[in-house]
Amino acid sequence: MQTLSDPFDPRAFESLFAFWRDAGVELSFEDEPQDRRQQLKPRLEVAASRPAAVVSPQAPDLADAVAAARTLAAEAHTLEALETAIAAFDGCPLRYGGARRAVFSRGRPDAEVMVIGEAPDADDDAQGAPFVGPAGQLLDRMLAAAGLSERVFITHTVFWSPPGNRPPSPLEQAVCEPFLERAVSLVRPKVLLLLGVASAKSVLKCSEGILTLRGKWRERRFEDSALTLPALPTLPPAFLLRQPQAKKKAWADLLSLADRLDPKAQVALQTER
Repeated sequence: MQTLSDPFDPRAFESLFAFWRDAGVELSFEDEPQDRRQQLKPRLEVAASRPAAVVSPQAPDLADAVAAARTLAAEAHTLEALETAIAAFDGCPLRYGGARRAVFSRGRPDAEVMVIGEAPDADDDAQGAPFVGPAGQLLDRMLAAAGLSERVFITHTVFWSPPGNRPPSPLEQAVCEPFLERAVSLVRPKVLLLLGVASAKSVLKCSEGILTLRGKWRERRFEDSALTLPALPTLPPAFLLRQPQAKKKAWADLLSLADRLDPKAQVALQTER
C-alpha cells in the first residue's frame, strides 16, 4: 500500500473524499468551495516551529457507562423493552459517530441459536436490523441450507454502526455488553454462533485470531442468568464475500452447530451435500 507523505498531494484529498463518501457524508456547510490547502499550510508551518506538547485525551468513564447500561438492561423484562432501553442509552460513543439509529435484533425470540455478529454495517444502519445487506443475505442462505433459518436470533456485540464500517473497539463492546447479556437471559438459547474475531474475543474473553478460534467449541458463562452456553466462533459473512474459498470452512462450522442441536439432521445434510 502506497503512503502519501505530502498532505498537499491531490491523491491524499481524493482518498479523504472517498472516505467521506463511504462514511455517508452527503452535505457541505459552505456555499462556495474553499482551498483548504492554503488555509492549512500556514498552520502546519507554525505548528512545526513549536515544541511538541503531550496531550492526554479525556476518555469516557467506562465504569459509569457500564453501570448505567446494566441498570437499564436489568429493568427490561421483554425483548421489546430491551430494544427500547438500548435506543435510549446514551453511554456508547458509537451513538455519536454518525449512526442513524440503534440496531438490535431480528429472528425468533425463543431461538435455539443466538447468532452474534461484530457490529451493524451501513446497510443495517439504514434499515434498522442486523445483517440485511449482502453479508446478511449470504448468512441467511447459509442458515437456510443448514436448516437453521427458523431457529435463530441475530444480534451484534454493539448496537450502533461504527464509522467507516470499522470493527468495534473493546471499550464500545464493554459498554454494550450488559444489553447483550440481558438478551441472552431473555432468549435463553441453547448455543451461540459467533461471527468474526471481534465477536469471539468479546464474548469468550480470549485473544486468539479467528483462524485459530473458528470451528472449536468453547463455553461462556453468563452470571446474570446463571447460563453456561456452548459457543462456536466462525468466519463472518463479509469475509466470505471477499474470500469465497473460505466458505467451505464456514459451512463445516454450521454442520458442527447443526450436529450439536440434532445429530440426525446433520447426517442428512452431509448426505445432501
